[in-house]
This record gives sequence, structure tokens and C-alpha cells, in this order.
Amino acid sequence: MYMMTTLLRYSSFLIVLVFLQNISFSKALKSSFSVEMIHRDSPKSPFYRPTETHFQRVENAILRSIHRANYLKLDSNDVESTVTPASGEYLLNYSVGTPPVQILGIVDTGSDLIWMQCQPCKACYKQDRPIFDPSTSKTYTSMPCVAPQCLRAEQTFCNFKNRKRCGYKVSYGDGSTSEGDFSWDTISLYSSTEDVPVAFPKTVIGCGHNNYGLFGKHSSGIVGLGNAPSSLAGQLKPKTGGIFSYCLTPMVDVNAKPSYLHFGDRGEVIEGTVSTPLIINKEMPTRYFVVMEAISVGSKRIEFPKKGEDGNILLDSGTTITYLPDEVYKSLEQEMINSVNLPRTNSPIKSLNLLCYEITPGLPYQTPTVFAHFKGGGTVQLHSINTFSTVSEYVICLAFRSGSLPIFGYLAQQDILVGYDTQQNTVTFLNTDCTSQL
Repeated sequence: MYMMTTLLRYSSFLIVLVFLQNISFSKALKSSFSVEMIHRDSPKSPFYRPTETHFQRVENAILRSIHRANYLKLDSNDVESTVTPASGEYLLNYSVGTPPVQILGIVDTGSDLIWMQCQPCKACYKQDRPIFDPSTSKTYTSMPCVAPQCLRAEQTFCNFKNRKRCGYKVSYGDGSTSEGDFSWDTISLYSSTEDVPVAFPKTVIGCGHNNYGLFGKHSSGIVGLGNAPSSLAGQLKPKTGGIFSYCLTPMVDVNAKPSYLHFGDRGEVIEGTVSTPLIINKEMPTRYFVVMEAISVGSKRIEFPKKGEDGNILLDSGTTITYLPDEVYKSLEQEMINSVNLPRTNSPIKSLNLLCYEITPGLPYQTPTVFAHFKGGGTVQLHSINTFSTVSEYVICLAFRSGSLPIFGYLAQQDILVGYDTQQNTVTFLNTDCTSQL
């Protein structure tokens, strides 16, 4: 008995040792880990400009929101648009290949693929970091056209000119494109909880040899988090149970604590949460829609228009402000005018007609709490950090606009733990302090 106990302990030690040497999750283990998301205006981001003021960053984020909205098929004719996911707000560091090569990708919940620029580059945009060369990776494998992943993905095709290998091409609204090989390789995400890299062998990636457009030199490509088999979330689903969540820290200053993306058990949101069904929208089936039944200011409840069985609002952490149906926005704006006891002023952001108020620096002010009512009875509180944005030292503006495609933006999601369960098709919300995450 003693010998058996000793052997069991020794075996457990070996398993832990192997686990720590190179964490790679088997099918039997439900993966659970967290990764840091870098806001593009953080000092950790290559997009960070130290000469910009906080208010310039806020203005730029709101303008990017218009660009992003256009990318998501929203009518935004009041400013010139740059309609690629490069206008997304969060970045993710990861590595690809063996030995690993560091990649910085733009996180996009509206994209279905993980792609990065690859050598040989037939036509690539300028990139600060070294471009990944798949010929140097021991774990890189080309995908044949008959592979299930090639057959089921919407953006793939059979490249007969390249030995019947699977190719992909993704196009964006402004004409920007990425085209290359649909392949397999190991990607590694750095776990903030375990302080080690977490390796995922045989991950489907797009190795882009022809990439054209406004992606920007600071990023290597896109990390799609859409509800699709080839996105990062979709590929991790067998290991994470289809569960992930994020908690976005308030956009108040450059020293704000990081936001985290949680997968697996770390992604489950349970106690004190409200839940609503995740709706598959027929026009945009890979994006995350829910049904918002109404929005309230004080005792005034503003009903959303009915929209059949499709969801009526898109959850998108890459869009800064929140867009509402025109009639809902007009009612919300009027209720704010009736409730906010501050002097009205013009928007300091050119070309944008926002509801704005004067404030006195250092003095507190009050804005009404807004309640978002979701299908299933769940109600989420939206406080001033969710509903107003401080756009200058003396001005706050309502962080909502009207639009043809309603979007629940990232300002509205600040200090809310948002959980996605693509197995059960539910979304959960928990009002919390996101700076205390991890």
C-alpha cells in the first residue's frame, strides 16, 4: 500500500512537471486561463502616442467608433470612414510556430479567422515586427483542399496553382484584403494566471502572402473572436467548453489596469449575474447578437422595436460608443435632457453632433443611472462611466448615438464582466470592478 501511494505521488509529480515544462491541453482537460488584452491607447501598445492628451485619445476613440460602425454595416456618412477591423480597440500578444515567433494581432469579435502576414510576401503592408516565415517553423503544415476545415470555412478556396492546397481570401468594406494559405501551426497564448505560455497545436491560421489596405504597421494581422469554427474562440471550444469572457477596465487614464480575456472555467460568470440568450442573426451569423427589450432612465422605460427572431443589438468590444435605433435614441436623449442638471454645450469633437454638458474640474456631478433590459428578465445597470465620456477638461458627452445597426459598445461594457457561452448560447452580465480581476 505504501509503495502504491509513493508511485501515485511520483506519477502526479511527473505529470505536473511535464505540464509546467510545456503547457498543452489534452482533450480530457477543460482549459482555463486568462490573457491580457492591450488597449490601443495604453503605454504598452505600439499605437500609443505619448504626446497626445487623454482627451485627444478619447476623441480619436470616438471617431474610430464611427469607422468601426461603418465596417459593421452601420450608416455613418458624417465622417470619412476607414472600414477595416484595424479600427478595433484591443490588441493581443501571442506567438506562432516552433520556435515561437511573437505576433501582435488586433482582437476583432466581428472576424472569423486568425491571420497574420507571412513570408514570402508577394504584397504586404509595412510591419514593424518581423514577418512570420512558415518555412522556419517545425510545426507548420499546409492544409489540403479536402480537409474539413477548408471545406466548411466561408473564406476558403482550393488553390490548384499551389498543389491543391487550401487558400483563403478575406475582404473588408474599404477594399482591404488578406489572401494566402489556410494552414495549421502551433499558437501560444501567454497565461496571466499561470504566468506561462499555453500552447495549442494544430491551430488553423491564415498565412497571408497578399495583404493590402489600411491595417497599420504596428499590427501583424487579425485575431478573430467571432462565433465561427475558425476563429480563436471557435477553435478553443473543444478545450474550453465554448466559454469565454472579458472585463473591460474604465478608460480614465493611461495608468488604468489591464483588461483580461478569460477562457474556460475562468470565463464562466455565475454568481450575481443576469443572463440572456445569444441570438444567431441570419444576416451576420458569426457575430454576437442579443435582444435588448428596453432601456430605462429613472422611471421612464423606452421600448425597443420588435425585430422578429433576430437579435436587435450587437455586442462589440471594438466599437467605442453605443448605437441605438433612432426612435430609442431620441427618447433616451430627451430623458437625459430632462434629468441632467448641467449647462448644455456644443460638442468639442468636430463633425459630431453629441449631447454634451459643461462640468467644473474637481467638482462632482450627477447623471442618472441607465438600465438596460435584456430578454429573459435580466437588467444591467449603466453608470456614468458607461453612459457619458469626458471629452475635454470641461465637457462630458453622451456616449450613445442613433444608427441603423444597434451596437452595445465597449464604453457601455466597462466594469461589467461579460460572459459568452457558445455551447449553451447564452450571454451573462455582472456589474463589477474590473480593476480587481485576476
